[in-house]
Amino acid sequence: MLSFVLRRLGQSAILLLIMSVLVFAGMYVISDPVAVMAGEDATEADRLALAAALGLDRPLPVQYLTFLGNILRGDFGTSFVYGRPVLELIFERLPATLEVVFLAMVLGLAFGIPMGIYSGLNRKKPATKLISMITTIGYSIPNFWQALLFILIFAVWLRVLPATGRGPTTEFLGMQLSLLNPEGLRYMLLPAANLGVALICMQTRLARSGTQEVMYQDYMMFARAKGIAPPRLIGRHLLRNILIPIVTITALELGTLIAFSTVTETVFSWPGIGKLLLDAIYRSDRPVVVAYMILITLMFVLINLVADIIYAILDPRIRYA
Repeated sequence: MLSFVLRRLGQSAILLLIMSVLVFAGMYVISDPVAVMAGEDATEADRLALAAALGLDRPLPVQYLTFLGNILRGDFGTSFVYGRPVLELIFERLPATLEVVFLAMVLGLAFGIPMGIYSGLNRKKPATKLISMITTIGYSIPNFWQALLFILIFAVWLRVLPATGRGPTTEFLGMQLSLLNPEGLRYMLLPAANLGVALICMQTRLARSGTQEVMYQDYMMFARAKGIAPPRLIGRHLLRNILIPIVTITALELGTLIAFSTVTETVFSWPGIGKLLLDAIYRSDRPVVVAYMILITLMFVLINLVADIIYAILDPRIRYA
């Protein structure tokens, strides 16, 4: 296991290096921060002075090597737009994204797995057909359209939940969290539900297919023949054996929700890192974009590494050479 972890960390370092080159070069090709920040009324002298102040007057390879050297020292640079360290900006917005993603994951697992197990155990019941229809519709609706429907139904028609903003927060370990504030939790429900719907549908399908496959295995038929009570049969024998694909998809979806929550955060005006990324792209804030992509890549790598370790815990037959 240790050699596997070390090998994965080495591969991750190479992946991060390639990602930094691609993103840095891409931002240089498609955008000009000086033109965006200087404005149309700036003179050529103003543009040259701004480029020199930002370090953009040097050759591209020199800019990248300087950036890479700073990253190795833990310095991701200073935002062109905000004039603040990039990591400070990202970590300031990160708790807002993590808490709404956490709530979405809780909703996905809490509703998806029980619905999937029920569907797998009761394939011919009308409720199973209803669950199948709901999950198909929920998985097919575009995320932004679904968000607008949530706002229309719960904020405009029913007026039970706020439509935008983060609401009041409670400080915990130096972070401002809405999750610990009852009123702030009301502001979280719509964006979390918008992120959680697709996850609920996916978990339902995975749990249903896993249940249908596992229930006809020899050990499950033997356990039923022994007269094991259904709650114990499901909790100890069934659930444990369907969790590996669920862990895989959950790990991937966790990274995806964190990385690509941009649409949800924009529609609901949720001040997370997704909205920060969108603003940075629009304003050509290159250090923020590059740092964001590198950190998200690192997050994906670590999440999948943890998922691989969980595999071995769930199923001792899995071993990594």
